[in-house]
Amino acid sequence: MKPDDMGVLFDEIAEHGTPTTVHLDRPLDLGDDRRKFGVADLAELVQELAGWLAAAGAGHRDRVAIVKENHWDYDLLSCAAVRIGAVPAKLSDRLPSNTVEALLKRLDPKVLVTTTAVLEHARAAGVDLASFAGTTLVLDGAVPGTLSLDDVRGHTAPGPRRRHDDEPLAVMHTSGTTGTPKLVVHSRNTIIGQLARFETVRYPVIGMRGDDTLVNASAYAHGRTFCWTASAFCLAPREIVIISQQDADRVDPVLRAHPPTVMEALPATYVRFAELTERLDNPFRRTRLFVSTYDAMHPPTIRSYLTASHRKRPLWMQGWGQSETGPLTFRFHTRSSVDPKQSGRTSRNVGYAVPLKTRLRVVDPDSFEPVPRGQPGLVLTKTAARCLDYVGETDRWQAKHWGDWWITGDLGVRNRDGSVDLLDREVDMVPELSCLRVEDILEERLPQALECVVLGQPGKAPLPVVVTVDGELDKESWLRAAHDILPLQEPIALTWDQIPRTGTGKVRRLALLEQITATAETHGTGRWT
Repeated sequence: MKPDDMGVLFDEIAEHGTPTTVHLDRPLDLGDDRRKFGVADLAELVQELAGWLAAAGAGHRDRVAIVKENHWDYDLLSCAAVRIGAVPAKLSDRLPSNTVEALLKRLDPKVLVTTTAVLEHARAAGVDLASFAGTTLVLDGAVPGTLSLDDVRGHTAPGPRRRHDDEPLAVMHTSGTTGTPKLVVHSRNTIIGQLARFETVRYPVIGMRGDDTLVNASAYAHGRTFCWTASAFCLAPREIVIISQQDADRVDPVLRAHPPTVMEALPATYVRFAELTERLDNPFRRTRLFVSTYDAMHPPTIRSYLTASHRKRPLWMQGWGQSETGPLTFRFHTRSSVDPKQSGRTSRNVGYAVPLKTRLRVVDPDSFEPVPRGQPGLVLTKTAARCLDYVGETDRWQAKHWGDWWITGDLGVRNRDGSVDLLDREVDMVPELSCLRVEDILEERLPQALECVVLGQPGKAPLPVVVTVDGELDKESWLRAAHDILPLQEPIALTWDQIPRTGTGKVRRLALLEQITATAETHGTGRWT
């Protein structure tokens, strides 16, 4: 079947008799201790959640903001909001409290769904999040001036309310690597009709099978998982496993109990779980397909997973896209494509435009004239999946258009074969250098590095930051790794937790630069961030 109305998604799938079973790494944050659900259970749960939201005052076209700890209930609550005609807006609890305040002011939600920990963390920062919503529903306790679950349980939800295909369906925010995230508005046509339906095609080799165990380890506050929820359940694998945590030791038993045949995770999550690939009876031995989105992956990480698989020809499918557009390109990696003997090969080639869905163009960032193949420029795209608007920032949304083309804000090269090499975000660029390519080389040469980040500073050589387990990096290892790379500043070694990150684990490069140097000045203009 194809996804259609997210408010009744699970009802329709249950009517088809889909046998998919969902396993959770921990219970949802909804006062429910279950870790196992059938599709009919999920349909009942979404209907119950819709009753809660209606009891809290949400209705047709009202915005419902959701800010809580990372888990898939973000998407179940979103489905419940859609069911009653409201517009869900998912906000990550990893955002700074003042950023959440700014986004709530733009949203002006009728209902805020949150937890005591989120409210307390914000109050410690001097922000009263509940003051920016008509009503606040707290999922795990009683807070003065708010509603608790005891106040809304047992309320009968109104019947499902369908909206026009081009009306706002859901709001999700961008990663926020360069500052306050944008609030991206999608319709049923853009995120379900154009994106989720495309993913429900059973493609050869990579298509979902009835005996698959599909694992998703993601940041559920972001738009990708809303789309994924629609497509994954329509494809009806035998098992779906939801991972909400980043601790490899806690996740290991879940993955061993349900070893994935298909796995999708954040790039940062793959890095954090990579140690599992080296353990006896590693949980990825049955995996035939790994999927990564949000950001390009470094070759050593990809190689560790493909090597861990006992399948004859496991594949890695890498997608590049944006919250505003969905996937724009795709590329497959094999063991041979990330072989370190393949000199100069990096994962910064993000592949080809999605057939029949997207078009790409590389232009001069000043004149917007197309540049020849092989020359760097600003990447533009044309896609029917482009978002409707930015909440409260329509001028900013309009400024990212060049006629019918969308300005991605990324610098890249269109190769002779039509594939695209990503170089850098324009705001992070360094003249005559790709920071991302240098990072690939350094990670290949520094096995102890969890991650390498190269930051540009006007008037100075690029500044390398090396992330290690203990925040230490010996000088000899560094000199061997960087001996033939153009002059760099002395490296700074930090631990994973010392790096400012987005909810998806991306490095907030400007924040890191300011943290280290006390200035966020870069070579780029930041016009299209």
